[in-house]
Amino acid sequence: MTVARMSEITLNGGEITLLKTIGLSGGLVGGKQLAERMDSMEGAELLDALSGLMTEGYVLSNKVNVRTLDALESASFRVNPVYARDLRGAVYPSRKSKPDAGRRQRRA
Repeated sequence: MTVARMSEITLNGGEITLLKTIGLSGGLVGGKQLAERMDSMEGAELLDALSGLMTEGYVLSNKVNVRTLDALESASFRVNPVYARDLRGAVYPSRKSKPDAGRRQRRA
């Protein structure tokens, strides 16, 4: 059985930093906490990176429109579990996932 692999995900540095801050495990992060952790990014840059990730469906939010810092702080975010594995490969490219061996083999 051949599994079709999704297309390679390419991210810029801001998006990678944002995904690492949110976490790839699927946990919910409050917008205020996210803004505090991302204090190294300017507000417009943070909103732009977050908007791009949300547009692609990689990040989910409880609010539809997150266009201002006030809206960001009142929202919550998490990584879409559908893309979590592929995003992990894009965020950590040196950690190549092992190919599935199929069935486990018993050692003698």
